[in-house]
Amino acid sequence: MRILVVNPNTTASMTRKIGAAARAAASPGTEIIAVNPAEGPVSIEGYYDEAMSLPGLLKTVAEHRDADAVIIACFDDTGLDAVRCMTEAPVIGIGEAGFHAASIVSNKFSVVTTLSRSIPAIEHNLVRYGLASRCSKVRASEVPVLDLEHEGSSARAKISAEIGRAVSEDRAEAIVLGCAGMTDLAASLSAEHGLPVIDGVAAAVAIVEGFVRIGLKTSSRGGYAAPVNKSNPAVA
Repeated sequence: MRILVVNPNTTASMTRKIGAAARAAASPGTEIIAVNPAEGPVSIEGYYDEAMSLPGLLKTVAEHRDADAVIIACFDDTGLDAVRCMTEAPVIGIGEAGFHAASIVSNKFSVVTTLSRSIPAIEHNLVRYGLASRCSKVRASEVPVLDLEHEGSSARAKISAEIGRAVSEDRAEAIVLGCAGMTDLAASLSAEHGLPVIDGVAAAVAIVEGFVRIGLKTSSRGGYAAPVNKSNPAVA
């Protein structure tokens, strides 16, 4: 089984971290191909960065059409629907995976993400996935994404403090980490706070491995039909 894990931003150190987390979660014999585009934003923090990352993301996926499954390793699930139109392989975003995992292991969960500007996109996705009622709150730790790549930064401490507030104020029973760059923090934060702290990368690997094993593919009917080849009549 070959799983393509695409980090839509261009920060290679984050891609290596994501790849390590995916390999740790994968079954023996599963090959993880962790990649990022050559061009695009160095981090995705809000709607504009999402839009700017799409050309590189779609090009990268097109270069790996033989993958058995695709994981979009951005918590906003950037380009998720477009990628599903490109392949019959199962495609999942790490936000989607994290939300669904939390809804199975807890009654109520909170999300701890990076900056406040990311909250609206996450809340929108929770509504879209039908899980808004299960999420107590989407919280921002006010940690810029790239601070997660700097050893010795205060990022982990700020995230941990926000988890503590989610437990005491939201009565959260589980936490979903709202950024792929937090993937290496899940286990230690879970032990520290005594509740499930969910990394969407690991959750996504577990889900798509199961889908591949049972032969479940993306529907090609309706919204996820393959793109139509088009010409510009003004140019033709």
